[in-house]
Amino acid sequence: MRGEPPEVVDGALGDHETHTSHLIGLIGNYADATMTSQKTAAQRLGRVLEAITRQSGRLGKAPAYGSWLLGRPSESQRRRRVRIQVILTVLVVTANLIGIAVVGLMVTVVFPVPNVFGPDARWITFTVVPAYVAAALVIGTFWATHRVVESLRWAIEERPPTPTGQRNTLLAPWRLTRVLLALWGGGAVLITTLYGLADRDFIPKFGLSISFSGIVVSTGCYLLTEFALRPVAAQALEAGRPPRRFAPGVMGRLMTVWLLGSGLPVAAIVLAALLAMTMHNLTQTQFAFAVAILALVSIVFGFILMWISAWLTATPVRVVQAALKQVEKGDLNTSVEVFDGTELGELQRGFNAMVDGLRERERLRDLFGRHVGREVAAAAEQRQLELGGAECHVAVLFVDVVGSSQLVARMPPIEVVELLNRFFAVIVEEVDRNHGLVNKFEGDAALAVFGAPVPLERPEDHALASARAIACRLRDDVPECPAGIGVAAGEVIAGNVGAHERFEYTVIGEPVNEAARLCELAKSTPQRLLASAAAVERASEGERRHWESGDEVVLRGLDQPTLVAAPKASS
Repeated sequence: MRGEPPEVVDGALGDHETHTSHLIGLIGNYADATMTSQKTAAQRLGRVLEAITRQSGRLGKAPAYGSWLLGRPSESQRRRRVRIQVILTVLVVTANLIGIAVVGLMVTVVFPVPNVFGPDARWITFTVVPAYVAAALVIGTFWATHRVVESLRWAIEERPPTPTGQRNTLLAPWRLTRVLLALWGGGAVLITTLYGLADRDFIPKFGLSISFSGIVVSTGCYLLTEFALRPVAAQALEAGRPPRRFAPGVMGRLMTVWLLGSGLPVAAIVLAALLAMTMHNLTQTQFAFAVAILALVSIVFGFILMWISAWLTATPVRVVQAALKQVEKGDLNTSVEVFDGTELGELQRGFNAMVDGLRERERLRDLFGRHVGREVAAAAEQRQLELGGAECHVAVLFVDVVGSSQLVARMPPIEVVELLNRFFAVIVEEVDRNHGLVNKFEGDAALAVFGAPVPLERPEDHALASARAIACRLRDDVPECPAGIGVAAGEVIAGNVGAHERFEYTVIGEPVNEAARLCELAKSTPQRLLASAAAVERASEGERRHWESGDEVVLRGLDQPTLVAAPKASS
């Protein structure tokens, strides 16, 4: 109805309901269009970033380390070392080039006075500064990445992580940052001193600009190094809990980033204002322009640092989120790499422990179900286990091998076991197909129950159909293992029998004994299958037509005669 005109009946508007539906449709279209048109810039930016970083709850399975850039856990250590060194080199060089560009912007545009291209400072600007920048980039990149690689020597040599190796790995970002701080600090001292000898007014200008950029760039490189070292950090964290660091935890990381990414730039703006007021070397227009540029630089740097920090915080959560979706789908072979040294790493480790527990629980459930039956296991999970039972109406099927003593005597034990396994496989498959429970395996015999612990509307139908199918399949699939089959039905007590320390689910009552005696009698009949006529009479018409009544017999251990029934020759 959405967007369609209202119905017209005999040239008039349709009924009130149709008209209302039309209005609702128009409102819905308008709301959809409004929501689409009002998508915020932050939402659009978030979509772009999540597409680039491959981190989103809407995307598929997350990469093991949170980004495809970091490779796979199965990657060789040689390729991993090359990958990490390339990523570190690119990120460190790029970050420092951006920082150098910001310094150039600040000393030429934000603080144009004194002029760095003046006669007294020209030789420094065109000779010393480029030489130091080039040397610092080359030496600093080699020095910093070399220190990081040396910290990862244990991983490169494929040795297991030790507490010392773990500490070196998790402190590698800080060691790289110290190298960058030393180079930026040395540059600040050297360049500020040289310009200060030419004109003392250069000192606050260069001291502020270089220090501001150096600290922010070093902070960014610290965060990017943490990202690049995730694959090795995952190996290092296998040695145990991470060591305590300068800014522990997610809160420490975020507060440090806030201080250096937002607090420091704001302090730089305040210092710039104080310098302008005390030195009186900027016009009102120049001062306003300087503050505007400093604010813009602060916003950009703060955004970049907070984005990196948020990314580092979100990716471990995204990895766990994707793994949880796999667990929801029933995949308990899922696990995540523990690559974060903060509480997020504890979250990853806790997820793995949870899945291990679920796998163990599922293994025990499967083992329990194989021993006692799936239905009994499910019933035991749903209600409190207790001794005793309840009266219920069931059908019982008993199967026993003919001449088992001779079978054991003429065959090696291993062949007897293999034969019995084939024999019991037929029984289990047909009983399960007919919604029954194989309650016991007794050497070369089996007892199956229909109607407990899961009630059935006509348990006789299921038991008789299962008995006919078993008799047919045993003749065709396991001819070397003939067996008698007996079926009876009636009231029994079904429940747990034993002691509180050890009990089992069983059924007790006359139908159990009757089925066993019918099974014994059936061994001497051509089809080797007999059922009580009472059980056949309780079955539906569709099942009764496969059976015919026989003679009355007094079964061993029973006082009253039992009218037996056998399957028709055509069934």
